[in-house]
Amino acid sequence: MKQAGIAVLLAVSMCIPGRLAMGQSALERARQLKSVYRTDDAISILTRAIAEKDSLMTTLDEDLLSELSDCYFISGDYASAERAYKTLGREFPEKLMYSVRQMQCTYRMKDYVSTVDIGEGIIVRDTIPAVAALIGDAFNQVGQSDSALVWYGLALCRKPTYPSVVSKAAKIYLDKKDFDQALALTDSLLSLIPDDVTVSPIKGLALYLSEKYDEAINVFERQIEVGNNIYPVHFYLGQSYWRTNVLYRAEQELMSAWQIDSSDVNLAYCIAAVKADRMLSFDKEIRPWLDRALQMLEPDPSLMSRIHQQYGHGEYRSAHWSLAISHYKKAWQYNPKYISALSIIGYCYERQGDWRNALIWYEKYLSLATPGTTSYEFVQKSVEIARAELHMEL
Repeated sequence: MKQAGIAVLLAVSMCIPGRLAMGQSALERARQLKSVYRTDDAISILTRAIAEKDSLMTTLDEDLLSELSDCYFISGDYASAERAYKTLGREFPEKLMYSVRQMQCTYRMKDYVSTVDIGEGIIVRDTIPAVAALIGDAFNQVGQSDSALVWYGLALCRKPTYPSVVSKAAKIYLDKKDFDQALALTDSLLSLIPDDVTVSPIKGLALYLSEKYDEAINVFERQIEVGNNIYPVHFYLGQSYWRTNVLYRAEQELMSAWQIDSSDVNLAYCIAAVKADRMLSFDKEIRPWLDRALQMLEPDPSLMSRIHQQYGHGEYRSAHWSLAISHYKKAWQYNPKYISALSIIGYCYERQGDWRNALIWYEKYLSLATPGTTSYEFVQKSVEIARAELHMEL
């Protein structure tokens, strides 16, 4: 019974922050607590232990403060962690790891100026690729892409097989529409790590944006073969097949992308448009996707116009003249440059026998269209017919 009582007391003492088991140091107990994610309790023990040492006017205990710094970092208290690592770096300047961790803290706090300052101080002493990359990230975060590329380049000089850095640098080149540089960068890494699942999709995107659709298809298909079934792979593979007019494969890949992420309104529209290009049933196949796109849409005039154009095309093909008129009017309202809608609206009214409105919309078209074009001349003849029909009605 006596042994059982001692065991209970020991178990209870293990649950009380700051109270140590017999023969156990504060550092050992804190590490145990940290290992089971009780970082707040570990911080309490370490803070007390450091305070006790300070009161005795002893020298700084590196192990205690280093452990406390790590606990702050793990718990997300980056400000406290940064101060502790800064102290460690000042007291033990030969140990660069403390400056590296301080730099990581400032980056997490979005203090990018300090991140760059600390990082440059580290690089003077040792060109650590991860530090150069983080300096590049800091410049990238504040929109200084050229400076970011310089530091990413330094990181890659020291570590050519650095997929995350190649990915970030290549994306900067893509934003600049410098597709050749993006391809050169991705090819350099892929020659060392073929089929890398981070960099290969970016190469595929660069090929797609360069309108090298067949090459893009090869890259994306290979990614699927190696099991990289992520949204961008299926989306841009579908887009590439669409551009090469392999419509059934385009639809398959876009639907696969939808299974992964159904939050992209542009994808919903693309699926509808591909189905329309395949001449599938408007009511059964196309309309539901257009409806879904409208439900998801945060109004964007260009996309709204294109959606209503597809609605209009479908209703026109189905001889639903009133519905077609409604959608073509909306398409034109969202995009006043889409003047072809005006002549189509006039024709829809003509098919309904409403010559008065047909004439109004035909004349609206002629007032905006370029004289001498085939469509202009066709509408001119339609105007003559409409006027003749109205004259007969008098």
